[in-house]
Amino acid sequence: MQVKICGLSRTEDIEAVNTARPDYCGFVIHVPKSRRNVDVVTLRTLRRSLAPDITPVGVFVDEPVEQVATLLNEGALAVAQLHGHEDENYLAVLRRLTCKSIWQAFQIRSEDDVHRAMKSSADFILLDAGGGSGVVFDWTLLAGVTRPFALAGGLHAENIPEAMLSKACLLDVSSGVETNGKKDRQKIYQIVQMIKGERICPKENLAFTAGSICPKP
Repeated sequence: MQVKICGLSRTEDIEAVNTARPDYCGFVIHVPKSRRNVDVVTLRTLRRSLAPDITPVGVFVDEPVEQVATLLNEGALAVAQLHGHEDENYLAVLRRLTCKSIWQAFQIRSEDDVHRAMKSSADFILLDAGGGSGVVFDWTLLAGVTRPFALAGGLHAENIPEAMLSKACLLDVSSGVETNGKKDRQKIYQIVQMIKGERICPKENLAFTAGSICPKP
């Protein structure tokens, strides 16, 4: 199982993930209502310091498709994660503009939401409680998921073991690795260690693998 630490916005956040080595990290771009919001200048600055083996994901909400494609094609991001009202036409236009991976997020409240996610043409889907609320949705609805997916929403150290028993191939954590609204280095280490089965050694900036890592979606 893989892990994504989302909502990075500070140099300290980059330093933490560079040590912990999650598979992915996320940047919330041009979403002013989010306290984790960053602009493009900040994104590019943080990206330059990111370890090369951590895949950068851009989280967008109804962003102009040309801007998303630009950030993907210039290498600032490797994945676009769409959280707004982007429809199949939007996805088709984005595919014409870039060959990079496209993920689509869905707010799950009922079986109908699961069915809608199953029909997405995105390369990968993310199932969430929605809106960065930091709460979990009804995980019994995951029984209806028939394609690879990431699980997000309200994940933290106490419920990670249960989440790891789900069919998800990636766990996406944001508020669960924060203290007072800021990313917490020790919580990031703990979550990555729990999910990836690694022992983090911050002083040496090393991670010793205790188990195999599955292929990225």
